[in-house]
Amino acid sequence: MIIKQRILRNVSLNAHPKGCALYVKKQIEWLEGLSGVFSNFPKRVVVLGGSSGYGLATRLVSSILGGASTINVSFEREPSEKRTASAGWYSSHAFEEEAAKRGLYAKSIFGDAFSDEVKEATAELIANELGQIDLLVYSLASPLRIDPITGETYRSVLKPIGVDYKALSLDPSTGVIGEVVIERALAGEEEATVKVMGGEDWELWIDTLLAKGLLAPSFKSVAYSYIGPALTYPIYREGTIGRAKEHLEASSHTISEKLKPIGGEAYVSINKALVTRASAVIPVVPLYIALLYQVMKERGVHEGTTEQIFRLFLERLYTSGEVPTDSKGRIRVDEREMDKEIQQEVEHLWGLQRVGESLIGGDLVGFNLEFAQINGFGFDEINYEEEVDPFS
Repeated sequence: MIIKQRILRNVSLNAHPKGCALYVKKQIEWLEGLSGVFSNFPKRVVVLGGSSGYGLATRLVSSILGGASTINVSFEREPSEKRTASAGWYSSHAFEEEAAKRGLYAKSIFGDAFSDEVKEATAELIANELGQIDLLVYSLASPLRIDPITGETYRSVLKPIGVDYKALSLDPSTGVIGEVVIERALAGEEEATVKVMGGEDWELWIDTLLAKGLLAPSFKSVAYSYIGPALTYPIYREGTIGRAKEHLEASSHTISEKLKPIGGEAYVSINKALVTRASAVIPVVPLYIALLYQVMKERGVHEGTTEQIFRLFLERLYTSGEVPTDSKGRIRVDEREMDKEIQQEVEHLWGLQRVGESLIGGDLVGFNLEFAQINGFGFDEINYEEEVDPFS
């Protein structure tokens, strides 16, 4: 079939297998161009949500630089005769092919990471093929979760708490500024979002693997999160997702206590705002990212997902001595984004935007290109008029 990108409400409905493979190869080329010794990086790694975004970047950094064996656990759509697979399915297979060329162990378990069945299957794979693991990364973003104990389904929502929220937005397809009104969370939606996006499932994963003796001495676990600027607080940090992130952060301390007998540690890493399949659908965020990209690129401090995770490993998680954290015990690799001068410039640009007019001063081209490429589109090297096997 001929595969051209189809987008609905900032969601890519399809993906290009050759483009996803090229995206992975380009990230690998950047990593292999780095100089240095990375022998202190973990050697056996499980990434929950390791098929895209920061999760995929974690597999790339730990495997290509550290030589790690990696297991990805994620929920992905397989290809069919009439429909492409999800970008994460193609990217995972592409990475595993590249890993095999380099003699590196890399496997995926596709399924519901919230379920007991997938936890047990992952534990069995670790026990049989890796023995133990040195790092577990929690990088899941999901609209729903079925509680493995009660069977109840919980759905996460992106809503403010207490009051409705009105703010500027950006239509990336046209570059026109609009306005979005998001109604306040209904009764029970805050709690449901915490059940899906909080730290409960992360803790269940640790409990399962710890009980089976699958966590190595000095084991580490890290969950990825975001804080962002005051501009996005009402919909993000002070909204339903923010409550879930607070629960995630509290869970890191609970998990660390459980890991003390094996000398283990758990952290939440606050990462930079980037274009990912998850971030692209959050209202207000595309406008903020377009403005942020413009400012950070002009100052030469912009980073993509792979660069961020490389710095997380090199300067935070696997530096000599104690892991550096903020006053709440969180790892911060968002310090360049949150630099006072950068945020002041973003706020200035935000103030220039007018509803119904084109974006002023933002990197719309960069936003759209990155969104396209994480789904396998937008590469000059690929002829998108050619027939492609969706199963390739």
